[in-house]
Amino acid sequence: MSKPFDAADQSAINTIRLLAVDATSKANSGHPGMPMGMAPAAHVLWSRHLKHSPSNPHWTDRDRFILSAGHGSMLLYALLHLHGYGLSLDEIKNFRQWGSKTPGHPEYGHTVGVETTTGPLGQGIATSVGFAIGERILASSFGNELINHKTWVIASDGDLEEGVSHEAASMAGHLKLANLKVIYDDNHISIEGDTNLAFSEDVLKRFEAYGWHTLRVTDANDLDALDKAFAEANAEITRPTIIAVRSHIGYGSPLQDNAKVHGSALSPENVQKTKEFFKWPQEPTFYIPEDAKNRCLESIEKGKKAEVEWNAKRDTYAKANPDKFKLFTQALAKELPADLEKKLPVFPADEKGLATRQASGKVLNVIAKEVPFFLGGSADLAGSNDTLIDKGGDFEAANYTGRIFHFGIREHGMAAALNGMALHGGTIAFGATFLMFNDYMKPAYRLAHLMGIQSIFVYTHDSIGQGEDGPTHQPVETLAAMRSTPNGCVLRPADANETAYAWLIAVQRKNAPTALVLSRQAVPTFDRSKMAPASGTLNGAYILSESKGGKPQVILIGTGSEVQLAVKAQELLEKEGIAVRVVSAPSLELFAAQNDAYQEEVLPSSIKARVVVEAAASFGWHRWAGDKGKFVTLDRFGASAPGNVALKNLGFTAEIVVTAAKESLKA
Repeated sequence: MSKPFDAADQSAINTIRLLAVDATSKANSGHPGMPMGMAPAAHVLWSRHLKHSPSNPHWTDRDRFILSAGHGSMLLYALLHLHGYGLSLDEIKNFRQWGSKTPGHPEYGHTVGVETTTGPLGQGIATSVGFAIGERILASSFGNELINHKTWVIASDGDLEEGVSHEAASMAGHLKLANLKVIYDDNHISIEGDTNLAFSEDVLKRFEAYGWHTLRVTDANDLDALDKAFAEANAEITRPTIIAVRSHIGYGSPLQDNAKVHGSALSPENVQKTKEFFKWPQEPTFYIPEDAKNRCLESIEKGKKAEVEWNAKRDTYAKANPDKFKLFTQALAKELPADLEKKLPVFPADEKGLATRQASGKVLNVIAKEVPFFLGGSADLAGSNDTLIDKGGDFEAANYTGRIFHFGIREHGMAAALNGMALHGGTIAFGATFLMFNDYMKPAYRLAHLMGIQSIFVYTHDSIGQGEDGPTHQPVETLAAMRSTPNGCVLRPADANETAYAWLIAVQRKNAPTALVLSRQAVPTFDRSKMAPASGTLNGAYILSESKGGKPQVILIGTGSEVQLAVKAQELLEKEGIAVRVVSAPSLELFAAQNDAYQEEVLPSSIKARVVVEAAASFGWHRWAGDKGKFVTLDRFGASAPGNVALKNLGFTAEIVVTAAKESLKA
């Protein structure tokens, strides 16, 4: 039985509340209401149920804590400071200020103890599903001696209203992720007022329908009830758990249960009245009583003890299972075989060729044989995306060692789960869909870039070559939007051998996401005995085919399935005595990262005549085309027709490229 709560516990709870009040007041910005209401739940969780080690925030078998309600960031910052994570009081005082470790919403990699970036509502709870999946994969592969931890989430009504929470919760229930525990801050208030204005479903019945274990705590200030509910959640081993905690936003302030306390600092007068309510000294601000500090710092020794016990289990395991333990350490380090590039398939020259999505399927299966912790799947499009891993087994509740994921028709949930798996560690995971669905998963796609994590996004059916499905399924503007996302790498390979190197780039980029953009239709496999090797893909852009008639007069720059048009146009132009260089540019981001000398070598500034060839919008290409460049691109929506007919009628022929090259030369 748990020891009784005492005055030190209440002091710690009120310290969390008043740190949030003082920090938001000093910044004159922030969300004090949520931390004031949920401080008791957070304290009970962190002091009694969360397995963590403040002296080693990256301990492998720690529980993960995710504040999905990221607007209440001062709740997390107060916990990190009080529990000894090294977040100083000065950083608390600099809340939301330039350069501080306490930004408006928690940011992964910026503040110690923050497991994932949260802010856009729904992302935290959706990403938590990936964390839970990551834990289940490692525990099932290596045993509970090495991996046996939970993912805890505090989520708001806003998180649960966002569509991605439905996708994620459905996925978690279906997979029976019993290691996932969600605490729902049921405070009945959103920005516009009472949640009944827009939100009236029975949340627990909804989650029960998803297959979750549901609990309710009727008073957030009832520490014993919280303690009992969290213990019950911890003991649940067959289903994920959600606990609805009835809290009061802005508890103890004159604005309790008022929407005004959600997103605005309390006025000086209301700060004074709030401190009077809690019998708290008006000065100094940011006051931390000794009993509160000491109670929270107990986590340090408890964490060290838990870690020492785990280290002993790890060492015993390593001696008994040296080969498995080696694989375990390789998985955590994402250690790839040194000769992986040599293992990549080499595709022979073939004028008919194959679709790059088909080449991708062959390549990823080679990687899967060499990298046991490489896995992934599709949002119900495996046959179209070519993402099945041979003999990989289905990942499901009865088989957490399966390597083939069936994310269902949940593109956004899939992307968030990929982020969670990348953040948890121990896997290299990919998720696939059609390119047009990038818009459906954009918030999670964007967060992968913001956090700098190895989520691999596979997109097929990449252009108007998609054909008969028509403009609703022809993503003409999507590449430009993806390329504009900082920290990204969009790879649109021109043939099967470029596709192999695109995959090599993706698995090697440990600290950044990658998007592979692949064709539905077959494209020629280039004869590399006559053209440059596909390893040029590693540089983002390279000279695929050099002029046969001396110094080039014009450069044709293409990506993906349109590179073949540039090659054909080169042949036609050189018959007319025009010297042409063909540049394949599978990744503009990687090319932009090359030094000036290499960029000048590929695209000499002295050659002004250039043509860009891509079946997508021209936006973003002007940097490489220059003032005299011409565009064989598509600044309109596509049309429904067989793919080759749509391409021809919308201007994607070698003859059109020839005309554009001549116009560029005249210019």
